[in-house]
Amino acid sequence: MKIKALIFDFDGLILDTETPEVDVWSEIYEGHGFRMPFDLWAETIGGYGISNFNAAAHLNQLAGQTLDEEALHARYQLESRRRIASSPVRDGVMDYLAGARRLNLGLAIASSSAHQWVDAHLARLGLIHFFDKIVCSDDVPPGRTKPNPDLFLKALEQLQVRANEAIVFEDSPNGVKAANRAGIFVVAVPNSLTSRLSIEGEDLRLHSMSELPLSNLLARFQAQ
Repeated sequence: MKIKALIFDFDGLILDTETPEVDVWSEIYEGHGFRMPFDLWAETIGGYGISNFNAAAHLNQLAGQTLDEEALHARYQLESRRRIASSPVRDGVMDYLAGARRLNLGLAIASSSAHQWVDAHLARLGLIHFFDKIVCSDDVPPGRTKPNPDLFLKALEQLQVRANEAIVFEDSPNGVKAANRAGIFVVAVPNSLTSRLSIEGEDLRLHSMSELPLSNLLARFQAQ
């Protein structure tokens, strides 16, 4: 069996957008004398449509409906985006993308975020040219993002490869579940935030992509 394509998550896997978001909300909650409920936020990581948790509404409820939710959201958006804009690409990602290109492997993104978010960051980071296909929440029906398999199945279709000819890279429980449901090999690469979550079902786990050269990783899966 030969691996022909790699499929990458975006948020938390290529760029750690998740830790800054949680850090900002945690600071906002603490400023009002409360602790952010990480377990509720965690349900949204890597997938949308499975949780309707609204941090601003939840905080306002704790504060007795005395807060301006629009102002809370505005502060969160401004500060989290500033931090994300200064965050580096995660270790080893560039080596994997360049290595995949040298080996003529197909490359795709499969993200529960929208194209507007993903495409803009990929362009800003100088990575968008690596990918043959970019599949986002806009490309599947509402409520069918991860942990549903739809994003990965569409990526396979667009890359024109079978499930056993691809490897998915994910950082979250929702993403790993989605890859399992699509029948694709999955490598979990948790970040500092998602390493706190219970991730199950991965075929291989790495601390970062710099831990194992792409050629060695491919050899592991192609031997199966």
